[in-house]
Amino acid sequence: MKNKTITRIFLLTVFSIFLAFCINKEEASVDSSSDVDFTAKIPFSGKIIFQSNFDGDNEIYLLSGSGLEQLTNNTWQDEYPVWSPDGKKIAFSSDREGQYDIFTMNSDGKEVVSITSSPLDEKEPAWYSDGKKLAFTREAKKFLKKRSALYQVDINTHKTKKIIPQYSKSHGIANISPSASLITFTGKRTIGWDTAIYNMEKNQVNFLNRGGKSCRARFSKNGEKLAYVYSNAEGKSDIWIMKPDGSEKIRLTIRTDTYDYFPAWSPDGNYIVFNSSLQHNLNGDWQLYILDVKTGKANLLFDSPGNDIFPDWHQ
Repeated sequence: MKNKTITRIFLLTVFSIFLAFCINKEEASVDSSSDVDFTAKIPFSGKIIFQSNFDGDNEIYLLSGSGLEQLTNNTWQDEYPVWSPDGKKIAFSSDREGQYDIFTMNSDGKEVVSITSSPLDEKEPAWYSDGKKLAFTREAKKFLKKRSALYQVDINTHKTKKIIPQYSKSHGIANISPSASLITFTGKRTIGWDTAIYNMEKNQVNFLNRGGKSCRARFSKNGEKLAYVYSNAEGKSDIWIMKPDGSEKIRLTIRTDTYDYFPAWSPDGNYIVFNSSLQHNLNGDWQLYILDVKTGKANLLFDSPGNDIFPDWHQ
């Protein structure tokens, strides 16, 4: 009986750690450094936005062949930036009004617009393919526990509605197919979280993985593949890909000494930018890597003294 209790405590600890990275948490502050190399370690095409806290709080940055550009600069938390389909806008979440809400800004960081305003935290935006709506995760407390659900908002009228009204389990972190009426999200299981698909035309939810060990799926630019995080092999997180129906699962990062998270596709679908750290905790030094989908080879792209996370790639 004692051994069973110890085993159960260990498993719950592992799942709680995995959960901390499947849902959005604030990262630890890091002092800025004048010795940082603000250039990409390897050449790449296009523009990558991400958040980092190396100046003391989370700000949004743009990395390109020209170097690093800081898009936000303030005393609050600006997080989870995502490109609009045409690359002219960036949606992000920020707690500048006390709680987290969804905002948009131009690709140069100018003309910040408040899209949602709620007493509840609203995070992790995702663009619909028409560029007129955003999906986001709304968090609320219920019976002293946090529950999350997916909502959408019209960026012009700011009207919001629940995306899957009949789905009662906690869920969030949406990403929307550019080529089909599909939304991938991370949903709560009995233990842990898993990657799921919501078919908007059929109004159906299907989980693509079992075991409570997968999350944060992202569609490729043509909608034919999903990159996602799977914590199955070796008890650590890796980047995997699969088809939107859950078939043809392939492990891409086979790096036994690192924890790999937050994948996002390149515009041509040949590469994935992701985050990696030797430490599986929120104080770890998270770096940006680029992964060749065909070969599985990963190369360091950018490393600051802070946590460089939540990348998104546009041409």
